[in-house]
Amino acid sequence: MSRRSKKKRSKWKVFGYSLLGIIVVAIVAVGYAYYQLQPKNHFKNIPVVNAGTTEKQTQPSNSTGTNFNILIMGSDARPGQKIGHTDSMLLAHVDLDKNQINAVSIPRDTRVHLDGYGYTKLTSVQYILQANKGPKQGMEGAVKAISDFTGVPINYYVETNFEGLQSMIDALGGIEMNVPMDVKMGNQMVTAGSHFLDGKTVLSLSRERHSLANGDYGRQQLQMEALKGIAKQALQPSNISKMPTLVHSVSKYMVGTNMSTSDMVSLGLAMKDFDPNKQLNYKQLTGVGQTMYDDILKANNSEIIIDPNQLKSTIAKYFNR
Repeated sequence: MSRRSKKKRSKWKVFGYSLLGIIVVAIVAVGYAYYQLQPKNHFKNIPVVNAGTTEKQTQPSNSTGTNFNILIMGSDARPGQKIGHTDSMLLAHVDLDKNQINAVSIPRDTRVHLDGYGYTKLTSVQYILQANKGPKQGMEGAVKAISDFTGVPINYYVETNFEGLQSMIDALGGIEMNVPMDVKMGNQMVTAGSHFLDGKTVLSLSRERHSLANGDYGRQQLQMEALKGIAKQALQPSNISKMPTLVHSVSKYMVGTNMSTSDMVSLGLAMKDFDPNKQLNYKQLTGVGQTMYDDILKANNSEIIIDPNQLKSTIAKYFNR
């Protein structure tokens, strides 16, 4: 064999070893990333949201297992607006060991005390803090106010506006949603029962409350059913492999969150066998409507007073770690 031929073979051999090395490194990197995304590994340490700051304290996962609390908020802010009212609030306790979620809806008009301002509606807290301190600080201040009111440490928060909800559903190609009561929206009537709906229709249902017999409590039920439908559609086997792409797409429609893309993907992996109809416990905090003086509005306002004993017992049952 000629020297030139040997040299050529040697070059190909070096190239082959180099390519093999790159492939091995890539496989190891992907394997490590997948290992890190496994919920038991990913959620070993979880943040605790502080008011008006981007800094987070971390705490090790509870000794009784891997669990954390997520606050899901809906904002009425329109596209281009930097401030808005918190229009819906759902506080959820995620228990990865039991593959279970306990969720509690909090009425938007709940009367709360805001440090430095006085008594007002919960829906107004974010608006006034964002106006005075900026979008992110105001959002985290609202999270802190909900944490103070309920006594529940909040680890993660996700806030979207109604347009984001519509885009999320359309990204999934629509959802199957159980509508618990007949709902009239202008000239449109959606009868009680299960329907496959697009984002625009689900958006209209999630916003409706004035035509419902139980007002905001009925809207909370509709919003919960919408979230169930989103969860069931997103966790379809055909969508699990698309989770990173889906999360990246959905994240564009979020007003704000302290969850990273890897947090969301890991949570999606944790919930891949989750059945909302069997593994979700849902409770509505209810109260009594009263006309009370609002320190921010400097006028009387219709607010909801939550019985402190009811609040305490609900939190003990649904968020006891």
